[in-house]
Amino acid sequence: MQQTQPEQHEQELEAEFERLVADDQRIEPRDWMPEGYRKTLIRQIAQHAHSEIIGMQPEGNWLTRAPSLQRKAILLAKVQDEAGHGLYLYSAAETLGVDRAELLDKLHQGKQKYSSIFNYPSLGWADMGAIGWLVDGAAIVNQIPITRCSYGPYARAMVRICKEESFHQRQGFDILYTLSHGTEAQHQMAQDAVNRWWWPSVMMFGPPDDDSPNSAQSMKWGIKRFSNDELRRRFIDMTVPQAEVLGLSLPDPELVWDEENERYAHGPIDWDELYENIKGNGPCNAERIEHRVRAHEQGGWVREAANAYAAKHGDQAGATSGQSQERVA
Repeated sequence: MQQTQPEQHEQELEAEFERLVADDQRIEPRDWMPEGYRKTLIRQIAQHAHSEIIGMQPEGNWLTRAPSLQRKAILLAKVQDEAGHGLYLYSAAETLGVDRAELLDKLHQGKQKYSSIFNYPSLGWADMGAIGWLVDGAAIVNQIPITRCSYGPYARAMVRICKEESFHQRQGFDILYTLSHGTEAQHQMAQDAVNRWWWPSVMMFGPPDDDSPNSAQSMKWGIKRFSNDELRRRFIDMTVPQAEVLGLSLPDPELVWDEENERYAHGPIDWDELYENIKGNGPCNAERIEHRVRAHEQGGWVREAANAYAAKHGDQAGATSGQSQERVA
């Protein structure tokens, strides 16, 4: 059966898309892309953006209780960075033809997810260290490969985000190092925080590869570079020596060096905990969304004022342009 001209054109566009991906080139917003590719990117970038703004909550909880002015300033700068990361990522998503207001509505309605790690409570100051060292450390391992993502706007946004995340990870390490080398009570604070954040951080990379239905296609499209399990292994191999420097232990009695495979072997992961968290049954799921929705509603007047200001100055610019054209005429 002879192909129609539109069908042939579609095949040519798809072939060009596959060539660009195979050659490790970037897909840009103006380029043709499969609908599945676009939807996958929107889902992943939106989840990433949502995670940044929801992730401000457990740390924002300690802004007024940081132990010194210096610690408070550093933590404030970090929370501000995370707001900026959300901005970069929502902007990247908008290049795919979706509006950020729509993405936020889906977040508030529970139709889109954010990283399950942010559904755990921050119980003490040492948690700021554990979040920085473990959570941001895991984020770096996961996100550095995205700087080579096949979609240009996402990859470029991740370059700056990863640089800033590296400072966040160092800040967390410094907090834990100070505590672990302080008094016995401070050391115990640091150890307790690591005990509570270790396994959730290990789960941050997502389900095991056998239970991750989207990974294979994302890797084929060049959105992901490595599988969930490979990234998880990299994180563990990187973190264990750092824990030794901190003088803290990781809460996994089966964590040992595997000479044959030259990596650390770890104990079983409680995947039921992850899946329950994803379903909305984590310790702070409802609290996080309620806080986010409330903040969004209370900030409505700011958005209205900004829109009114933009409309006013847009009208003035248009009037000025019209007057200039009349003078030229």
